[in-house]
Amino acid sequence: MKKILLSLSVFAVSWVNAQNNSSYWQQHVKYDMDVDMNVENYQYTGTQELVYTNNSPDTLNKVFYHLYFNAFQPGSEMDMRLQNIADPDGRMVNNLGTRENPEYESRIAKLQPDEIGYLRVSSLTQDGQALDYEEVGTVLEVKLSDPVLPGEKATFNMEFKGQVPLQIRRSGRNSAEGVALSMSQWYPKLAEYDFEGWHADPYIAREFHGVWGDFDVKISIDKDYILGSTGYLQNPQEIGYGYEKEGTNVKRKRGDKLTWHFVAPQVHDFTWAADPEYIHDKLTAEDGTILHFLYKDNPEIKENWKNLQPKTEEILLFYNEHIGPYPWDQYSIVQGGDGGMEYAMLTLITGERSFGSLVGVTAHEFAHAWFQHLMATNESKNEWMDEGFTSYISDEAMNVVMNSEKENPHSGSYRGYNQLVQSGVEQPQTTHADRYNYNFAYGAAAYSKGAVFLAQLGYIIGKENLQKTLNRYYDQWKFKHPTPNDFIRIAEKISGAELDWYLTDWTRTTNTIDYAVESVEAEGDSTRINLQRIGNMPMPVEVTVTYNDGEKELFYMPLQMMRWEKTASGDLNRTVKEDWSWAQPTYNLTIDAPKSEIQSIVIDDSGLMADIDRSNNKFPATSGTNSAEETGQGR
Repeated sequence: MKKILLSLSVFAVSWVNAQNNSSYWQQHVKYDMDVDMNVENYQYTGTQELVYTNNSPDTLNKVFYHLYFNAFQPGSEMDMRLQNIADPDGRMVNNLGTRENPEYESRIAKLQPDEIGYLRVSSLTQDGQALDYEEVGTVLEVKLSDPVLPGEKATFNMEFKGQVPLQIRRSGRNSAEGVALSMSQWYPKLAEYDFEGWHADPYIAREFHGVWGDFDVKISIDKDYILGSTGYLQNPQEIGYGYEKEGTNVKRKRGDKLTWHFVAPQVHDFTWAADPEYIHDKLTAEDGTILHFLYKDNPEIKENWKNLQPKTEEILLFYNEHIGPYPWDQYSIVQGGDGGMEYAMLTLITGERSFGSLVGVTAHEFAHAWFQHLMATNESKNEWMDEGFTSYISDEAMNVVMNSEKENPHSGSYRGYNQLVQSGVEQPQTTHADRYNYNFAYGAAAYSKGAVFLAQLGYIIGKENLQKTLNRYYDQWKFKHPTPNDFIRIAEKISGAELDWYLTDWTRTTNTIDYAVESVEAEGDSTRINLQRIGNMPMPVEVTVTYNDGEKELFYMPLQMMRWEKTASGDLNRTVKEDWSWAQPTYNLTIDAPKSEIQSIVIDDSGLMADIDRSNNKFPATSGTNSAEETGQGR
């Protein structure tokens, strides 16, 4: 475990950071679990010893556990949400109508008793004393026998049993691609308690928040199954040669069991997958990270999965440079689940896809190893920080790894954001992930608008400052739970700009950006360009003037409330004009050139400002709609 660069001070209570203007602290867990899986009926039993350290300044009289598998039952909150949202996740419903006139039926509602998922706690003690607890849907409510004081520890011992549901969302058995077991959210998981209190959200197929800690897990399963898992395998000799040799697919006699023993340090979740037909390849990357690949023995996908492996190393090295070094010794990419989903030290990804899609989804999910499993934001409350930041950096990586050479690799995110605005169903990014009225609105806000947050921040403070911000963010917040304020404060310190206005308008409102060239007037040997702010969100403004001889000049109007101006970059001649205050809806820009010598005038020629109507950004005016080609966001 040579790469674990982490000190135990990660879990101390003495840090002072930007979060909530208070001393930073976080709880700690240590799980020891023994699980026995029956692959005939997909039921399992387990024991769990959990040592919980209360690093908070609060006395705790209760705790909560997540019982995620209980969501996969008719009548659950996840089932009810599927039946009542206008655009349910297509993976979780059957369409009984047509594409034009869909009629959705919840797949969960149709599950039979031997197909549902469940997690049931049989016994629970605190330091040897039996506890009172109640199962409420996907949450176990526990009243403590003794309060856990600040700085104290409690040891909880539990017996539990579960049943793996049919593959519907993320977890499950017998996926559409034939993967036997995708085991995410499979164990009773202690809910997070932080400076905002308990986060015991019911599970309705959205996001997660977990407590940092260490896992020691033993999984007993029929010996013909191959496992991919969070953590480091402790007993490869006992498991047999099939896991040790690269490119192997070992057939063992069914019936007898083997116990796989994994240890995972400093993670906030634990996931595994198992199938008797997994091929296991591994590659040692330049930085020493061992990359594991487990995929079905399917001749139609083998070539793609082989070609994926060197690309994954390239992606890893890109993230090491552009975010910070991957700290664990290994990472696994495992065929399973229902799309692509990130977990600690591992991703589950469907494998029957084109090569470009396989690399793209891998790049996205691998980026979550940093933005979520290192900088572990509360995904339920700030889902745009992990999904958006991940989308941003994976698009940057794909542009390099796949030699795409796009001038703006985030053009798709800008288009997605514009579609969200035009849809009329946008909600602020501060909306809890479970409270979006439409799945589309959630997805566009988290992924597209979240990615644009970073790309546009590069426009505001400069891409070099953005890169420094991401590196500093990694340095200061790895193995912690950062908030939006923590990130924007780092961007302020790196750049020197005041940026609270940006965080407020972009993430806490649905204010939009719309600037226009209202008119252009000749004034002798000078030209007056009348600019207008139509949208309610302010921005610093750059205007590019192209003259008849082909020469270009950039005019920069800093935003007054930033109390700062961006440093010039590139070869273009730039003139800094007076600040533009938000309360002033118009701005008169005078340039020392006659109107007759001007070929064109463009607001934000880079296309990185998320202006929702770029048809009014030009002189001479453009006709037609706000197309991607016109915006520069389609490059």
